[in-house]
Amino acid sequence: MTSAEIRQQFLDFFASKQHQIVPSAPIVVKNDPTLLFTNAGMNQFKDYFLGNSQPSSSRIADTQKCLRVSGKHNDLEEVGVDTYHHTMFEMLGNWSFGDYFKAEAIAWSWELLTEVYKLPKDRLYVTVFEGDPAEGIPASTLALAEWKKLVAPDHIVYGNKKDNFWEMGDTGPCGPCSEIHVDCRSEEEIAKVPGRDLVNKDHPQVIEIWNNVFIQYNRLKDGSLVELPARHVDTGMGFERLVRVIQGKQSNYDTDVFTGTFRAIEKITGNTYDQSDSKEAIAFRVIADHIRAIGFTIADGQLPSNTGAGYVIRRILRRAVRYYYSYLNYKQPLLFQLIPVIAEQFKNVFPELHQQLDFVCKVVKEEEDAFLKTLDKGLKRMDDIIKNSGAVIDGKAAFELFDTFGFPIDLTRLIATENNKSIDEQGFEKEMQEQKNRSRAATTLDTEDWVEISTEQGNGFVGYTELSTTSKITRYRKISAKGKTQFQLVLNTTPFYAESGGQVGDTGKLVFSNDTIAVTNTKKENDLIVHFVDQLPLNPSAEFTAEVDAAKRLFTCYNHTATHLLHAALRQVLGTHVAQKGSLVNEDNLRFDFSHFARLTEEEIIAVENIVNTKIRENIPVVIKEMSKDEALQLGAMALFGEKYGDRVRVVIADPTYSVELCGGTHVASTGMIGLMKINAESAVAAGVRRIEALTGKAAFDYLSAQNETLKQIGNVLKSQDVLKSIEKLVAEKQELEKKLESLEAKQLQSLKSELIQKIKTYPSGNGQFIGEVLQVSSPDHLKKICFDLKADLGENYVVVLCANIAGKAAVCILLSDNVVAQKGLEAPHLIKQYATPLIKGGGGGQKTLATAGGQDASNLSTLIQQIYSLL
Repeated sequence: MTSAEIRQQFLDFFASKQHQIVPSAPIVVKNDPTLLFTNAGMNQFKDYFLGNSQPSSSRIADTQKCLRVSGKHNDLEEVGVDTYHHTMFEMLGNWSFGDYFKAEAIAWSWELLTEVYKLPKDRLYVTVFEGDPAEGIPASTLALAEWKKLVAPDHIVYGNKKDNFWEMGDTGPCGPCSEIHVDCRSEEEIAKVPGRDLVNKDHPQVIEIWNNVFIQYNRLKDGSLVELPARHVDTGMGFERLVRVIQGKQSNYDTDVFTGTFRAIEKITGNTYDQSDSKEAIAFRVIADHIRAIGFTIADGQLPSNTGAGYVIRRILRRAVRYYYSYLNYKQPLLFQLIPVIAEQFKNVFPELHQQLDFVCKVVKEEEDAFLKTLDKGLKRMDDIIKNSGAVIDGKAAFELFDTFGFPIDLTRLIATENNKSIDEQGFEKEMQEQKNRSRAATTLDTEDWVEISTEQGNGFVGYTELSTTSKITRYRKISAKGKTQFQLVLNTTPFYAESGGQVGDTGKLVFSNDTIAVTNTKKENDLIVHFVDQLPLNPSAEFTAEVDAAKRLFTCYNHTATHLLHAALRQVLGTHVAQKGSLVNEDNLRFDFSHFARLTEEEIIAVENIVNTKIRENIPVVIKEMSKDEALQLGAMALFGEKYGDRVRVVIADPTYSVELCGGTHVASTGMIGLMKINAESAVAAGVRRIEALTGKAAFDYLSAQNETLKQIGNVLKSQDVLKSIEKLVAEKQELEKKLESLEAKQLQSLKSELIQKIKTYPSGNGQFIGEVLQVSSPDHLKKICFDLKADLGENYVVVLCANIAGKAAVCILLSDNVVAQKGLEAPHLIKQYATPLIKGGGGGQKTLATAGGQDASNLSTLIQQIYSLL
């Protein structure tokens, strides 16, 4: 079977067991402060386990894109070296939310593996949780009883808490698990050592392929476990490992999941892949793995950057670049050429990459280009560091590679390991922390557990139609950051819109009979709407009125509807490749990021503005409908890549022929309410992403009024009604004066050169010429020009040191003859570093014969000249 057939059989099998088949959630996590990426199949169902929301079906199955490269679940160092770890991988899963439990999950997993996939039963081993008396967790006797019905006792292995109690993180849903392992060794090896002795021992051929997790508990912040309201099943089967076993391969990389990528790499680079542990073979595997993580994460909305999730992707990309650069001897961008191969392979299961192919290719290519420019210099510096280091590479050196050459620490660690060295990790972290402290104060967020107040059901979010409602607090918790304490509240009924889809969260107040509390922000945590307040009410269980700041909401609505009109206008003017890549909508302005690879011209900006303002003047009714996602897409609704949409979606329509978008935000009733939109900035955000900033309503009118007033003031200063003509005249006069000034400066420099020739000194040894002078010039470039001009009038051995005090700043230029460099071993950059840098409190550099420097202190220039003369 092909990998595509194996995946489909899994989904078909669980569909036959009455499971709803759902699409993968985006690999980039939103509204969950505990995660950067989806690292397990259960992430998107977290709220179902906690009882915060209800699923559309109590039985669900899917294949989920996952990424494990940071935090607790970090497989990066093993990728490409072993045969079964990956950065991005697929997790096949079946789920029960308070429906079936251990008996069905165990029976179906065995049925699928042995009867559908026909895996030999004698090669399969299962594990059962043995219990943990220290935590008071009992052994999984029910799971053991079910497995005894299916497998021989010597194929059941008992596991401790480390191996058989699954936890997503330090807190959250968890429970005992029962794994299925497969022995892929030869019969001869099996005869020597039974498979059960190698389960969970990191043997490359005795591997776990399926884990049945039985979610029973919630881990609290204090480490204690509490029973969940209902019991759930959370299973995960590694797709790549499953394919390897079914296709009878010894490595995940030998399956058709990766071989198509290998063929493309071979064709592009001229190298040939083999199944060895050579650096070249590891490079093939690293690239084939990493390109999937890079491509799908960018397609899901996370661009490479220097912080957070964006930096994780940049690290993976740069790690792959270093492998093909060093071990495949390919010195130009490679990864972007592989994106089409991945997009085609997965277009039927994860279509988002194929739908954004051009965009993702261009982003990846720009990232590769940028890193390749510094990689060669960085590798040379790394060679120097390795030669001059003992067994441990200094943390400062590792930080220099990160800060100057863009080497992620794991790349430096990898190269160090290849050279049998380690890194002073603490020293690196110290340097990194000092840099962070220089740019911003370190922030830590301390979040306590939820305190339950009430189970009284309400109406949930009613803010689309109401700005004030009667409500009660169902739970609260305390949070602390930067020395400030706040509280988060969950209400049974709320009119407050939680920050999402680029729209800021509502603010307002909670009005009690004898107490009023300000709501400073509203955010989402998974599916919970969380209200931020600075204090708890006197009686948290009392009923109150929740009131949204109506003016702020209205101005925010202006800007949100305007982003929809702007998006449609950009697609009309620039082309249908334009897709939203991010937005910020608040009461003051709007910010809209979109895919496009060129700066917008003034004509394009005016055209976009005109279209949007025409739609505003037409006063089009903004119609909002709820429908199934399929209906919405058939209607032509635009969906945002990287967003997870439910079965029912909200469609915002401002003229069915103009703007139809899926959107959960709040909007005006008709476009005329916006009044006016004015674009006030256009810029680049990242590779292939532009940003427009704009104002609407009163803010737009105020902006134009201020511009008009400025224009009047300019006219008054120029004493002219025709401001443009007067400015053009001033520019022409300035250019003429600059030409005259250049002519005068040229004569001055020639005069200074002549004076300097008269001041030539000989070295004390009498075999060379020296000129050292502090000059009065207006630019550091003038020093350089005089040095060049002096060459023709000097002999074969000379040293020139020219300095200037320019507006209180020091400027230095040092010129050496070729003979001085060759025979005396002096170099201009060395003289700058050793003598100029400490005296002028600055720095510089250049070629061996000519170097320049600038600094903050111009009081020691004569001393500098004297020191270099003394050296000679």
